[in-house]
Amino acid sequence: MFKRIIPFVIIVAGLFILAGCQLGTKNESQKEIEYPGIIPTDAKLKPNMKMVDERLGIYTPFKLTADISHLSDTQKKMLSILFDAADIMNELYWKQTIGQKRLFLEKISNGDAQKFAMINYGPWDRLNANVPFFEGVGVKPAGANFYPPDMSKEEFEAFDDPDKTSLYTLIRRNKDGSLRSVWYHEAYAPKLKKAAVLLLEAAALAEDEGFKQYLTLRADALLTSDYQPSDFAWMDMKSSAIDFVVGPIENYEDGLFGYKAAFESFILIKDKEWSKKLAKYAAMLPGLQKGLPVKKAYKKEIPGADADLNAYDVIYYAGDCNAGSKTIAINLPNDEEVHLKKGSRKLQLKNAMKAKFDKILIPITEMLIHESQRKHVTFNAFFSNTMFHEVSHAMGIKNTINGKGSARKALKEQYSAIEEGKADIMGLYLVTRLFEAGQLKEGELMDYYVTFIAGIFRSSRFGAASAHGKANMMRFNYFKEYGAFTRTDDGTYLVDIEKTKEAMVNLMQKILYMQGDGDYEAAKAWVLEQGLIMPDLQLDLNRLNDANIPVDILFVQGKQEIGLE
Repeated sequence: MFKRIIPFVIIVAGLFILAGCQLGTKNESQKEIEYPGIIPTDAKLKPNMKMVDERLGIYTPFKLTADISHLSDTQKKMLSILFDAADIMNELYWKQTIGQKRLFLEKISNGDAQKFAMINYGPWDRLNANVPFFEGVGVKPAGANFYPPDMSKEEFEAFDDPDKTSLYTLIRRNKDGSLRSVWYHEAYAPKLKKAAVLLLEAAALAEDEGFKQYLTLRADALLTSDYQPSDFAWMDMKSSAIDFVVGPIENYEDGLFGYKAAFESFILIKDKEWSKKLAKYAAMLPGLQKGLPVKKAYKKEIPGADADLNAYDVIYYAGDCNAGSKTIAINLPNDEEVHLKKGSRKLQLKNAMKAKFDKILIPITEMLIHESQRKHVTFNAFFSNTMFHEVSHAMGIKNTINGKGSARKALKEQYSAIEEGKADIMGLYLVTRLFEAGQLKEGELMDYYVTFIAGIFRSSRFGAASAHGKANMMRFNYFKEYGAFTRTDDGTYLVDIEKTKEAMVNLMQKILYMQGDGDYEAAKAWVLEQGLIMPDLQLDLNRLNDANIPVDILFVQGKQEIGLE
């Protein structure tokens, strides 16, 4: 017993010493605790109850649970620790979205208004273009709480600091009004130290050596903002029955530049039977990359062959992934270097995916898809389209061909919408190629296309504030121009598979060339012009709202739901 724990105590002490030696850690963490954030301190926060009552109903509850009877008592004890670490990621995300969570919530006396604020991690409706639902609260700052709310883009561009574009720094003002970069591990030191200790406690209980190594390195990453070693370790982790995604990961919350990563966490239980079905596709990715219908320069980056595909039941969401619309599949890590050397892991969150299919997509299908094609909307097609969306994030082109750096940096705040659009359309292309090659054998090819079009209506309801929503609107408008579907007299949509195929290839080419060229101006113009819900589409989305079809799911989740308490 003591032999097992002592090394981790030493590691914890060493990490604390390392964190404490970082220049300015104490000062920066204290400053961040006192930092008011982006909600005016004198805001009265009177809720617009008409809006709250209407919008709260767009979420339908779903209990997150999974069978954990096959886990040992030690693994269950470890799971409980992971819940505690995930809760810290949730608190850190609040700091990144608005700043002072407690002061914000204390000003809200109405229970429903507070519940809706908790869903949105602030006073702005994430699935309605970030419209404020409190009087006296203005427009949401595009940069959330990552940047000073009064900072202009021009001021940031003139700020001479190599750390300013890091995924893991905040931008704050000095007393003289000048800007400075602050590393996350300095700004959030107290909470990250606590999270690191929990990860090391979990590592001491881990029965899978790969998982143990990942948790240990991830604990170090939280205290140094150097996440790459733990990303590589996560890629090497193949056999664990439990998975844990934790840390600052996605950059959707930064609508100003798309530079800053937001904290989040998933706790996952592997579905071994479904995972076996998916394993064969990972080896096909390099060949599929080479076969993309674009010029060689735009597909020269061959994804690592060490990628894997797995299915999971998710039992906890925290932070960014739990804000507004809920993620149903994951492609990580985001590090371009890891992608090229190792590939990426694609995690399909099967229970959450099935909930959205049953509670949302099927009712949409019955209202908006032509009766003759409704049989083609299937869960297998929905699962495959979603899976190959995540596969596609690791494909295409990550670095520009003209010296502008990564596509992410070159396209700035437009990158997320463009990248989500790429993953959507390339996912359908890969499904098509695999089905035609006899590798995908379930159902008919038409299933994947009709399910894909039905999915556009589902995701378009996330609104213009979401990268996923913008991507779906851009694709809907593009498909409409190509005649990929026809809106019939009865208000339903009929899919033309041949025209959809043509639009699919052309749209994928457009996006890959835009990313490879790092064409920010073209990306910005496209998103502004086409990332909108046009009047005819809005009328159909209004019909879904009038029929009280949910927009998304709201999780009932925690230790109690899976029997840990």
